[in-house]
Amino acid sequence: MQREILKYLLDIQESINSIYDYLGDRRDFNDYKSNKLLRRGIEREIEIIGEATNRILKLDKHIDISDSRRIVDMRNWVIHGYDKVDDVIVWGGNFTGSAQTKRTS
Repeated sequence: MQREILKYLLDIQESINSIYDYLGDRRDFNDYKSNKLLRRGIEREIEIIGEATNRILKLDKHIDISDSRRIVDMRNWVIHGYDKVDDVIVWGGNFTGSAQTKRTS
């Protein structure tokens, strides 16, 4: 695997870990919705995850990343549709609790 791809994968893992750090053990939508700093932090991590995924796919079109298209689309929506970001969609985007984004220690 190319060194550059490994760097992007590390960036993705760090962003996933950051989301878990921001949310702590208590993952509550109402806490998320009422905390602008938390929402913006998670949105930024989604941007990083999506951009890194997109760059990986440009380097290796055959790499297997679950839901890669959805991840990149979410990134694009958060960045380009900033004025239309829906907290429910971001929360439900499986970035906050999916088994696919398990935190590694």
